[in-house]
Amino acid sequence: MADQTTGSPAAALLQQVRAGDVRALARAVSVVEEGGAAAKAVLGAAHALPGDVPALRIGFTGPPGAGKSTLVDAYARLLREKSETVGIVAVDPTSPFHGGAILGDRIRMQAHDGDTGIYIRSVATRGTLGGLAGATADICTVIEASGKSRMLIETVGVGQDEVEVARLADVTVVVLVPGMGDDVQSIKAGVMEIADIFVINKSDREGAERVESEILAMQSYAAEHGAWVPPIVRTVATTGEGVAAMHAAIARFVEHRKLAGGGRALRAVESVAGTMHLDHLGVAVKSIAAAKKFYETLGLSIAHEETVEHEQVKTAMLPLGASTHQTRIELLEPTGEDSVIGRYLAKRGEGLHHIAVHVPDVDAAMAAMQSAGVRLVNEQVKVGAGGHRYFFVHPASTGGVLLEIVGE
Repeated sequence: MADQTTGSPAAALLQQVRAGDVRALARAVSVVEEGGAAAKAVLGAAHALPGDVPALRIGFTGPPGAGKSTLVDAYARLLREKSETVGIVAVDPTSPFHGGAILGDRIRMQAHDGDTGIYIRSVATRGTLGGLAGATADICTVIEASGKSRMLIETVGVGQDEVEVARLADVTVVVLVPGMGDDVQSIKAGVMEIADIFVINKSDREGAERVESEILAMQSYAAEHGAWVPPIVRTVATTGEGVAAMHAAIARFVEHRKLAGGGRALRAVESVAGTMHLDHLGVAVKSIAAAKKFYETLGLSIAHEETVEHEQVKTAMLPLGASTHQTRIELLEPTGEDSVIGRYLAKRGEGLHHIAVHVPDVDAAMAAMQSAGVRLVNEQVKVGAGGHRYFFVHPASTGGVLLEIVGE
C-alpha cells in the first residue's frame, strides 16, 4: 500500500483527479479501461484516497429505442440544478473499425460541455455480455474518486441479458416505451426482475396505458424488494416531463433501503447471501499427521488429502457429520517455509487461519465485492484443492477475519 500513497505515478495522477483536473480524470479512466498492471495501480490509488460517502450509483437499463440516453441527459440537468455533481458512464456498442464506443461523449450530450460539475464517458462493450463493459465498475470507481456525488450508468440496450447493472448500481431504473408490443413479455424473465423503479418514457405516445397495465400485471416477476413495490413513473425525456417525479421515486427508494454509503455493500451481500453456507474452517498446522490425532478422538477422519503446488501447501479435509451442505475442517501444512502458511506459522503459530463460505457463483461474488469496493487479497479466481474455485477477502474488509469465498 505504501507505493500507492507516497509519490507513485498512480497516486500523483489520482491526486490530480481529486483536485478536479478533468484531463487527469480522462487519463485515469483510459488507463483503467485498458486494464493491466497500470490499471491496478490506479485503482489501488483510488481506493487509498480519503473518501467521502461513495457516489450513489443509478443504473438505467431497458430495450434499445427506449430513450435511455435522452432520459439520462435530462436527469443529469435536473441533478445539476440541485447542485449535485454527476458522473455518467454510457456503455455503447463496439465499433468494428476502431474497437471503441460507436457513440462519443460529445456527440451524446454536447449541452454539458464546459460544465465542470459533470463528467461523461462513453465505454465500448468490447464483446462483454450483460449490457455493461467489463471495466464499467472500475471506471465508476475512478470517476467517484473525483468527488462526484451521483453516478448515472446507462447500459447498451440488449434485452433480457441486460441485468448485470443490478449488481453494479444502488438503484436500477428499467426504462420501457409504448409501442413495444410483445417485447415487454419477451424481456420479463430478465430486465423486469431487477427493476427498483419502472419508467415509461415517451409516455405522450399512444399505448402508454397498455405498457403500465402490463407492468402491473407482471409485478409478480419482480425480484424480492421486501415492502418496496417498484413504482411506475411516466416521462417525456425530450421535454423533461416526469423527470422530477422519477427523481422523487429514486429518493424514496434510497430512503427505503438506506443506500447512501452502504448500499453497494448491501447489494454485494444480497447477491450471494441467500444460498451461501459455511464450507470449512482452515487450520494451519505444522504436521497433518500429528494434528489429525486430536480430531480422531472426536470421531473425525480425513476424507481427502491433496497437495496444492502453487500455494505450497498440503491439505486434509475432515467432514463434520452429514448434512445437505457439509461443513469441514481443513488442515493446512506448509510444504515450504516461504509459503503463505509457512509464514503464518512462523509469525503466529498453529491456529485458525481462515473461514471459508461456499457460494453458487464465485465470479459473480467477486464482481459484486469489487463493485462494492471490498478489498480482496487476490483479484483473480484461483483453483484449489478438490478443483474448487476460490478467492480471499482481506481482513481489512471483514473485521479482522481472512475470508475465503469458494465455489465450483
